[in-house]
Amino acid sequence: MVFAHYGPRWKLLRKLSNLHMLGGKALENWANVRANELGHMLKSMLDACREGERVVVADMLTFAMANMIGQVILSKRVFVEKGTEVNEFKNMVVELMTVAGYFNIGDFIPKLAWMDLQGIEKGMKSLHKKFDDLLTKMFDEHEATSYQRKGKPDFLDVVMANRDNSEGERLSTTNIKALLLNLFTAGTDTSSSVIEWALAEMMKNPNILNKAQQEMDQIIGKNRRLIESDIPNLPYLRAICKETFRKHPSTPLNLPRISTEPCMIDGYYIPKNTRLSVNIWAIGRDPDVWENPLEFDPERFLSGKNAKIEPRGNDFELIPFGAGRRICAGTRMGIVMVEYILGTLVHSFDWKLPNDVIELNMDESFGLALQKAVPLEAMVTPRLPLDVYYAN
Repeated sequence: MVFAHYGPRWKLLRKLSNLHMLGGKALENWANVRANELGHMLKSMLDACREGERVVVADMLTFAMANMIGQVILSKRVFVEKGTEVNEFKNMVVELMTVAGYFNIGDFIPKLAWMDLQGIEKGMKSLHKKFDDLLTKMFDEHEATSYQRKGKPDFLDVVMANRDNSEGERLSTTNIKALLLNLFTAGTDTSSSVIEWALAEMMKNPNILNKAQQEMDQIIGKNRRLIESDIPNLPYLRAICKETFRKHPSTPLNLPRISTEPCMIDGYYIPKNTRLSVNIWAIGRDPDVWENPLEFDPERFLSGKNAKIEPRGNDFELIPFGAGRRICAGTRMGIVMVEYILGTLVHSFDWKLPNDVIELNMDESFGLALQKAVPLEAMVTPRLPLDVYYAN
């Protein structure tokens, strides 16, 4: 999640986002939204199990996360039924994250930019139109139901009520749409890709899955769902999340920075206005930093020098959300979503590959976000009493 400019408008939007959606207190206030939407997802997965159907993990997660964010921003589940609309949204998000990560000749040879040799600008304009139509529809429906939210403002109500900031700048509808696009895309695709990679790694290494389930059975038992307050008592689960952030960061090259002044870094001269990309993916796989970096080993975070490392931007060995003043505004939310949703899925179900899948494909598809080249599909079996899956 990124606020691209530090002008008065974007400072205001970042402040409102932290105060009413992404900050610690705000996350506590909408914990029930996460729990309820996760309940919907568990019921759908149980239904798939009963029908003998496979679960497409990325689609399932995108559906749930978009609805979580939609309830906080718009007071509604934006996708009520899985189908054409949610698949289109997922495809739009993936396309945005993929195209945004392309090497664009025009960025490096400005004189050729007007020719749009790769068709990137044309494609992004078409995608922009699709997103704008979707956001306009959300805006119109939100305004039409404003009478229903008396005394219960959602995030969009708060933003609309603060359209004028202290420096006399006024937020435009375009500014607000850009914020919503940012929240929906960065809040769904990044977290869902990390969870998908974590599940894939555990299915490839069943001993890790079994150990995580044993920890949860001991701490939580098998008569209720995992709740967020359980997470601090689940060190192995948290180690799995850190190991996934290390090996499969959701934004492998982070987001580009521009140097505002010329400088020297490690003997290299960096001119002013140079575009810089931090290779988070390479840092996480650097053999000078990590022992056996290509191995998925959560144990590395349970003892020794790595035990105190956290993915919050203070330990440069592990910076999946970036670091410094430009760190992802949704860092706290991203960690909560990954730990809570992944933990619930591991605790609630056993995971196996479909019978026709002989070997799990772990190839990566690079873009702005790190996707699996072949989406993970799995057969799930409930581990808990069936009434747990229907409890709110």
